[in-house]
Amino acid sequence: MADSTMTTSESAISGSKSPWLASPSFDLFLIIAPAFISSLVVILFADRLADYDHLPLWAWVAFVLLVDVAHVYSTLFRTYLDSDAFGRNRGLLLTIPLLCWMVGSLLYSLGALAFWRVLAYLAVFHFIRQQFGFVSLYARYEPVEFLPFKRLDGLAIYSATIYPLLYWHSHMPRNFNWFIKGDFFVLDSFSTLTEIAFWLYMLIIGAYFAKEIYLTKKTGYLNIPKNLMVAGTALSWWMGIVYLDSDLAFTMTNVLSHGIPYMALIWLYHHKPEKNSGASSIARSVNLTRNMLMAYLPAFLLFLFLLAYLEEGIWDGLIWREHGQIFSFFYKFPEITDPTFLAVLIPFLALPQSVHYVLDGFIWRIKDRGSIWSA
Repeated sequence: MADSTMTTSESAISGSKSPWLASPSFDLFLIIAPAFISSLVVILFADRLADYDHLPLWAWVAFVLLVDVAHVYSTLFRTYLDSDAFGRNRGLLLTIPLLCWMVGSLLYSLGALAFWRVLAYLAVFHFIRQQFGFVSLYARYEPVEFLPFKRLDGLAIYSATIYPLLYWHSHMPRNFNWFIKGDFFVLDSFSTLTEIAFWLYMLIIGAYFAKEIYLTKKTGYLNIPKNLMVAGTALSWWMGIVYLDSDLAFTMTNVLSHGIPYMALIWLYHHKPEKNSGASSIARSVNLTRNMLMAYLPAFLLFLFLLAYLEEGIWDGLIWREHGQIFSFFYKFPEITDPTFLAVLIPFLALPQSVHYVLDGFIWRIKDRGSIWSA
């Protein structure tokens, strides 16, 4: 840690390095804007969006298939398609899918709802931690005067996400679910707690921005992307969960503000200078494939879209039977209804999601600068 005796002017200079991950235009457009744009759409078209108690097909394709499911596969470029990361973490990367499958099958054998409920809360944790991670990344060059207030930054991002979730739990039923109907616990008796949590939420957010104003005046350092990330998170989670009881509004704000920034971060990280030069022939082949896919943005996105389409097609052909208009080929497969078989199959089909949630706890590390997964 820096010397606490550093003067204000010196600390401002030390924190003057740009907090942007790539550039103002890249970060604003691909990482920060999705939360604000989706929230603005909810505000401007609230009356129309309120009519949607389920997703129309076009919205399901645009938001769920091409963003939510697709972004999960971008993790491959930080793990299994990165020969250096895979070589150093082979045991972890081979063990986690097996454990997720085993635990998922055990949960499903106890009941389908048990499996989907655990997966839903794991996803919620993943979504919250991503926002916290972005705030931490944007705060990495702040002056030393900001250090004593790091916990307030965390409280702000956690309250901006947890309060809307608490509101959701205590205002059931809603016209939207995370995965399936009933995957969240119903906490109707927590209405008083929710009211208290609201005022605590307001207090924390107010304290956060008051702190930022005070420190900006004191140090001359204004962290624009961090403050926009906190504001965008608070706005999008409020608009999609509290403000409007609409499946379309929730999906749009939830998915766009999460999936697009995640894919942008994967793309950005890949285009850092290559660190591995002495790889084996197999590793070089893996890296060559990865590099070819990420040489052009359309190739990168097409690869993710194709995997997402294949996954959802298998889900729809074997399990859901909901989108025959776009997955008619997969309806040649038999529909699976046997409970014993489903206890093995569904956790297996859900592995891209469950592994993505778990692996994200290991990648994008901030403090461990020696890690291959250090952000």
